[in-house]
Amino acid sequence: MLEPTTHSESSALAAFLREQVVAARTAAHGLTDAEARLTPTRSSLSVGGILKHLTTAWVTWERREAQNRGERGWELTEADYGTFYGSFALTADETLEQVLEGYDAATGALLAAVESMDPGAEVLEAPAPWFGRLEPSRVTRRFLALHLIEEFARHAGHADIVREQLDGAQAGQLTMAVEGIEGNDFMQPWRREPVEA
Repeated sequence: MLEPTTHSESSALAAFLREQVVAARTAAHGLTDAEARLTPTRSSLSVGGILKHLTTAWVTWERREAQNRGERGWELTEADYGTFYGSFALTADETLEQVLEGYDAATGALLAAVESMDPGAEVLEAPAPWFGRLEPSRVTRRFLALHLIEEFARHAGHADIVREQLDGAQAGQLTMAVEGIEGNDFMQPWRREPVEA
């Protein structure tokens, strides 16, 4: 839980983003590869797919930086679309461990970039034809950070729902298990139920 304190604006944005980064990852605690692929709701989302998708946030950040430095054009390539649309499900040869390693590396880099940025600095954002925006748009880095917080929070909520449908594990129980918090009268840490013989 984020403690109230005095932060610089970029540190505060990074702190709120970190809360959502951790929340989404916590939904995978204790899952097997097979469980991480399951889609127990009417949606096609799985916990593994959600984490894989969120990993692309760093790819997008790096692409925008390269575009703003003039190292690549503003057009979105087939590879860009492939990265995005291929990110919602684990492939047959991907494991949850691999996805988590990629997630940790990507979100670590993303958090460092947000924490070190100038929130008021203006950059160009790539076109988003799916929203009808066909040209780059001028935005502040603050806007980009707030969008990241929104995106991670939305998908952390999705991951909570998918996980609870899988085995009944609730976010608070999983957090207690991950952080080694002892149980109390209100909640107990998640533990895998023993398989009956």
